[in-house]
Amino acid sequence: MNLAAALDAGVEAGPDRIALHAEGRTLTRAQLRDAIVRASARLRAAWGVHSGDRVAYLGANRSEELVLLFALARLGALFVPLNTRLATPELAAIAAHAQLHALVTDEEHREAGSAALALASSPSPWAETHEATQRQMRIHAIDDLLAEEGSTPMDACDIEAVGIDAPLLLAYTSGTTGAPKGALHTHRGMLANVGASIAAHEMSEDDRVLTVLPLFHVGGLCIQTLPALLAGAEVILHPRFEASEWLAAIASMRPTLTLMVPATLRAAISHPAWPTTDLTCLHAIMAGSSTIPRALIDAVHARDVPLAQIYGATETGPVTVALKADEARRKPGFAGWPCFEQSVRVVDATGVDVEGDAVGQIVVRAPNLMKGYWRGSNANRNDDGNDDGNDDGFRDGWFQTGDLARRDDEGCIEVVGRSRELIISGGENVYPAEIEDVLLAIDGVVEVAAIGIADERWGEVPAAFVVRAKNSDPAVCDEAVIAAAFDAKLARFKHPRRIVFIERLPRNAMGKVQTHVLRERLLGLEDKA
Repeated sequence: MNLAAALDAGVEAGPDRIALHAEGRTLTRAQLRDAIVRASARLRAAWGVHSGDRVAYLGANRSEELVLLFALARLGALFVPLNTRLATPELAAIAAHAQLHALVTDEEHREAGSAALALASSPSPWAETHEATQRQMRIHAIDDLLAEEGSTPMDACDIEAVGIDAPLLLAYTSGTTGAPKGALHTHRGMLANVGASIAAHEMSEDDRVLTVLPLFHVGGLCIQTLPALLAGAEVILHPRFEASEWLAAIASMRPTLTLMVPATLRAAISHPAWPTTDLTCLHAIMAGSSTIPRALIDAVHARDVPLAQIYGATETGPVTVALKADEARRKPGFAGWPCFEQSVRVVDATGVDVEGDAVGQIVVRAPNLMKGYWRGSNANRNDDGNDDGNDDGFRDGWFQTGDLARRDDEGCIEVVGRSRELIISGGENVYPAEIEDVLLAIDGVVEVAAIGIADERWGEVPAAFVVRAKNSDPAVCDEAVIAAAFDAKLARFKHPRRIVFIERLPRNAMGKVQTHVLRERLLGLEDKA
């Protein structure tokens, strides 16, 4: 059964049950399936989409985006969600690398999409091959997806012709440095991810999922939204996150689950309506994307709502490790235990499992792992998990996440940072997360980033960039206050040697802090000194 067939099975089980709330309207399961079938016909007959073609979407969250995904699944084509925060050259790079057949946009992003396709189709560094420049990538409006003109009835056999191992999702990941890579996921892998998510959330058709994170990330798309649709639950889809709209939806729509990241959590908790909004409908708030500051966890738990966690990456599906709702208060700040059918290890630099609570890299072997990177050395990795000997994120069939973690005596996993962000000072390991937790507990501090800087004596020492709340009194949160906050909390070698106040942290299009930009800024300050 492929992804589209799995949705159809749910429709047959309850065609009149609500599937989706979006754009002020409600779709039943049958109405959603009918829209998908119509869109499939239009994609094939009017837009010329065939099996294996890549079709991208650039725009805000919409019901038609989900319709597009499932329609492409019926045709055996690939869905390529594009990050609306990317600049034109970045979008062009992805369009050329993915060799898009078509780009679908909403009205707000049509101009940006047109500019990106023009750049991708011209002789330039982004048009990587002659084939890419000759594909005549076309742009379409998402509003035209369900138009009647040019549609033809779908044959019943079309959906059955798409194999479970056919590729479906091409998700481009962008780290804090380096060019984006396209993680290629199959129907089989995405269905395995759905199963892992349903188990981690203990999700049923009685749940209502509030989706406010962008569907161009696998977090917004694959952690709760797709699993909810395939579990028969209701999805409440917002175009984008707005703290006031999220709180209003909690009060009026009464969702049972929602997914947040630190930035959206902080905005919701800081909103004037947070203390008075009735949150009793929520079984849990799930959090992911990065380590969650303890202050945010405590604020959610103070409202008697479990803050559970999901850990994973674009390449892992992403559901890999979960801290379930019933363990959230007992293990605050932990990522949790491996999810259903996930094999997770914590290993040293040689690939050997670390002992006790020692820190090592998380490596994963699971059915929801990507097949490989698009047009990369592992794009045709064998189904048994063995790679072709090339290092494309895999080593002996295990995906190398680059994330550092430790296990406690119960085997619960705590993520402590990225391997490339590890600070080694005088031979001692310092993890940015432990410094950042201390900083975020200080009144008046809203955002922080800890990095390592070169030091003649110790090799590296920690430095901290601090964003203070707007209109706050600098004297209440100055360098002396910050330095005092570390006394008796962390070893002296973990105390920041430099503290830099900054208006905002530089982030990439995925919202992750660009530590290399911070290092460059620090070097600039030293040059001026």
